[in-house]
Amino acid sequence: MYDEDDFLQLSGIQHFAFCRRQWALIHIENAWADNLRTTEGALMHERAHNPMLAEKRGGLIVAREMRVFSRKLGVSGQCDVTEFTPDDERGVELTGRPGKWFPRPVEYKRGSPKVSDADRLQLTAQAMCLEEMLCCGEIETGYLYYGETRRREPVGLTAELRGAVRDMFAQMHELTERGSSLRVKPTKSCGACSLRDLCLPKLPEQSRSVRAYLDSELRGDA
Repeated sequence: MYDEDDFLQLSGIQHFAFCRRQWALIHIENAWADNLRTTEGALMHERAHNPMLAEKRGGLIVAREMRVFSRKLGVSGQCDVTEFTPDDERGVELTGRPGKWFPRPVEYKRGSPKVSDADRLQLTAQAMCLEEMLCCGEIETGYLYYGETRRREPVGLTAELRGAVRDMFAQMHELTERGSSLRVKPTKSCGACSLRDLCLPKLPEQSRSVRAYLDSELRGDA
């Protein structure tokens, strides 16, 4: 069990899965930069988090910007949307609502479905927090809504994803305690990263060699 003072940001697992160097820059070195993708993503999340858009459709209760945490994982964050459906066997009681209700997280993303598990890991972590907080049954399925396709994709929250979530957060806690950043090899994914210029600063095209620099200093050149 982790103390609240040691909680990491839940959303950091998406950065960690995409690029550990990116995660370290954001969550250890407190570096950040916006680009078109991050701005569009922020606008989409503003709509998902708007409390004025709360709704109830028939037997479905929708909660927005629900705060979640897990002492086992040592994380805290929020779910963009949490949907509750009636379930007397696995559900939990909600204040002011008769019966029992079972939660499922819905995460909003600006782009399209990814090959990597980065988004699925974040969604799985949200479900694991909900299970621990609410003491409900295991959440087998969550949803990822993508802005480009304007569709939401069901995600099976498998044992493999859950194991990966535990392993990654354990590594993130270890790196945070060490306070050290990470070195990684550049890949084609770097072109889409908003931290590209902070992570991989460009050198002057005609930069001098170390030998030329030292010779200049020893000669006292201006």
